[in-house]
Amino acid sequence: MCDELTQQDADDFLRRSGMTRRQFGKLSAAAGMAVMFPPVANAQAVTETDIEITTPDGVADCYFVHPASGQHPAVLVWPDILGLRPAKRAMGMRLAQSGYSVLVVNPFYRDARSPVVEEGATFGQPETREIVLPMARNLNADTHFTDARAFVGFLDQQAAVDTNRKMGTTGYCMGGPMVMRTVAAVPDRLGAGATFHGGGLATDADNSPHRLIPDTTAHMLHCVAANDDENNPDAKNILRDAYASASLPAEIEVYEGTLHGWCPPDSAVYNEAQAERAWSRLLVLLETALG
Repeated sequence: MCDELTQQDADDFLRRSGMTRRQFGKLSAAAGMAVMFPPVANAQAVTETDIEITTPDGVADCYFVHPASGQHPAVLVWPDILGLRPAKRAMGMRLAQSGYSVLVVNPFYRDARSPVVEEGATFGQPETREIVLPMARNLNADTHFTDARAFVGFLDQQAAVDTNRKMGTTGYCMGGPMVMRTVAAVPDRLGAGATFHGGGLATDADNSPHRLIPDTTAHMLHCVAANDDENNPDAKNILRDAYASASLPAEIEVYEGTLHGWCPPDSAVYNEAQAERAWSRLLVLLETALG
């Protein structure tokens, strides 16, 4: 999870790169989505739509993108603490080009429509933290469950979704616990879950996400940042033991040389090589687990 420890690591990384937080933010904003992913093999043409979904707590603005024809397994994407923004839209489109009907949500819809921060903003900027941290604190285990059920329900009503196949969900940073609660909230529909530098997955709390594993059936992928593992080396072992006890398949790996937040292309600590390796593992998971 984004905190003082992970931010210090990010600041140290930028200093070694000869760049300040603000310089990175300006560079990121100037580049925009000129950041190009490697081409998708056999990429499908896609249709994208900004949509609104009614939940028990309001109306969530979301991004829905799917192949232009046919029905496809659905994937629900939970963003990191910077929310729904161009980088997350690009990641959703890339997944859709690989043959999935993808919903990328604004987790902060109770407080603001997306984007909640300007393009190029980073968690390292105090003004950014002042915006996103209060909104993140307004979310909890209960909102994760109610939102998950609402978003899964929306996807199952869409013509582009193949409801005969299981659904997947992915999450980044604070989206990690949301993934684990999603696969527990609708266990009969969720066949796969993947977290990337997810925080707070295995804690001492009574409502720690890992305690829900016995109530799930999904195949799981946990891609762990190296500095997150250094700060909490027991978490991966707690997860492994919980999945083993539940007889559920789970791939849990610490990605060498990565810092918390390494997967999104607009991150100050983006690690392209390791992000691509994690993305390839995601595609394998979805292909094998969604039927």
